[in-house]
Amino acid sequence: MSQHFLLSAKARTLSVRKVMEMTNQQAFEVFKEVRWGKGEEVTCPVCGVVGKHYFKPTRKQWQCKDCSHTFSVTSGTIFAFHKLPLRVYLAAIAIYTNAVKGLSALQLARDLGVQYKTAFVLAHKIRESLMEQREMEKLEGEVHMDGAYVNGHIRPKNKKSDRIDRRLAVNQKPNKRCVFVMRQKCAELAAGAVRTLTFVIKGENQTDVSNLAESYVQKGSTICADESNAYDPLHSKFDTRRVNHSVEYRADDGTTNNLAESYFARFRRMQYGQVHKFGNLYLANYANEAAYREDTRRWANGKIFTDIVKKCARTLTNRDWCGYWQGNKRQEERLAA
Repeated sequence: MSQHFLLSAKARTLSVRKVMEMTNQQAFEVFKEVRWGKGEEVTCPVCGVVGKHYFKPTRKQWQCKDCSHTFSVTSGTIFAFHKLPLRVYLAAIAIYTNAVKGLSALQLARDLGVQYKTAFVLAHKIRESLMEQREMEKLEGEVHMDGAYVNGHIRPKNKKSDRIDRRLAVNQKPNKRCVFVMRQKCAELAAGAVRTLTFVIKGENQTDVSNLAESYVQKGSTICADESNAYDPLHSKFDTRRVNHSVEYRADDGTTNNLAESYFARFRRMQYGQVHKFGNLYLANYANEAAYREDTRRWANGKIFTDIVKKCARTLTNRDWCGYWQGNKRQEERLAA
C-alpha cells in the first residue's frame, strides 16, 4: 500500500517554527516580494504608477513620486491597517495552511497568543481572500454534483406526542441553507477531483441547479448526480448520468457522484470538529475554504502557504472586516441565486 501524501517528505516544505524565527525585516521582504516581485519597483495602490518610489526605511513606507501618497507593503490589501507585526500574519497563514480539516478561531488565538476577536477576524480575512481570488472558469469533462444542508437541525421534543414531522417544509427552519458543490474529475485514473466550485442556495431546486450548471459547466460535459428531481432538467442540456442512493451507492454502469460526497466528508469534519457552527453570512466562505483544501490536498504545505499569501496580497481591502467588532459587519449573505 502506497504512503499517504501527507506522510511524505514532499508534503513538508514549511514549518511554523521557520516562520516564527523570521525577523521583522525578513517578513517585510517576503510580503514585498509576493506582492510586487523582486527588485526596487513597487506599485502605488492609489494611482497605480509602477516605479522606484521614495522609500522611508525607518517607517518601512514609500511615497509615490506621482501622487505623493504614502503607502506600506500592506496598503490596499486585505491586511491594510494591520497592528500586529507582519511575522504574526505569516505565522497565522502557516498555521491555517497546516490545518487540513479547517481551523477554529479559538485554536488560532491560542497558537498566536492573541485575543479571540483578533484571531476571528484574521481567519476570516484569509477566507475572504480565498473567496475573492478563486478561479471561476467553467468545469469540463466529468463533473460530479450534489447538495448538503446546514443550519436546519430541529431538536425533537422529549415527549413523542409533542413531536412534529421535521420533513415537512412548514416545520423547517427559515435559516436552513444548501451548500451546492460541482467537482471536475481528473483525467488520470484514480486521481480524484482537480477543481471544485461551491455555492450557497436556499434549497436544492431545479431552477438554481440548472442556472449554475449552465454558467459553470462546459457544453458537452458529463454530469453525474443522484436521484433528486433537482437534476432532471439537466438531461436536456448535458450528458447526465444518475445514481439512486436509496437503492445503491454505485449504479450498474459505474456511475457515482463520489467526488461530491468526498467534498462533503471534509466539509462535515470541518463543521463538527473545528468550527462547530456556520453562520449564514459567511457560509459561502467556509464552503469555499473546504473546496480549496480539497483542490490543494496533494500540494506541499510550502506551496499552499505561498499561494495563500499571494491571494491575500492581491485581495483589496474589505470594509466588512474593518471595525468588525465595532459593528461594521456584512449585512447580506452571499447567495448564488
